[in-house]
Amino acid sequence: MSEGAGRIGSGDERGAIMAEVLLFHHIQGLTDGVRLFADELAGAGHTVHTPDLFDGHRFASIEEGFAYAQDVGFDTLGARGDAAAEELGAELVYTGFSFGVMIAQRLVQTRAGARGAVLMYSCIPVSEFGGAWPDGVPVQIHGKADDEFFAEDLPAARELVDAAPAAELFLYPGDEHLFADASLPAYDPAAAAVLTERVQEFLARV
Repeated sequence: MSEGAGRIGSGDERGAIMAEVLLFHHIQGLTDGVRLFADELAGAGHTVHTPDLFDGHRFASIEEGFAYAQDVGFDTLGARGDAAAEELGAELVYTGFSFGVMIAQRLVQTRAGARGAVLMYSCIPVSEFGGAWPDGVPVQIHGKADDEFFAEDLPAARELVDAAPAAELFLYPGDEHLFADASLPAYDPAAAAVLTERVQEFLARV
């Protein structure tokens, strides 16, 4: 299990690391469910970094987490994400859950060398971070079809898919937001299993 600003996995005993992943948590913090997701990726041979942008704080609701983020400042939290990336090499797969997508997507678009991106429960208009999606960088976007939060981002997700040949959008039935976090009431085991399988397939080919 990962710790605060953790690093999970360094390749399996037989050898090669398949991908190096920088995973940013959602607005409720670095929960046990986020760590479990990272563990699953590491179990397939990937190295997964899970920086804790909230300094150990975890919240029972999206609203409480958002209030904390406002108090700390989104610029400050973004700078923490930048610092985590700067400690690593350039060839990363940037991954984010909801709030974490804002940081992951910005780094993909502004930091050279990205191998790929996985954006879960959110997608920011590409224009927010300087224009075009980087050429040749594959991306997966995942969200629930009736999630009120993801509905706001769905036009941006569709725009990205239309603009980037290596982009995929996956919609799942239901309205839960943080549905792949096994430690939260929104958890949807069936949808989470499919999402995890798709992410594993993506990481194996980037």
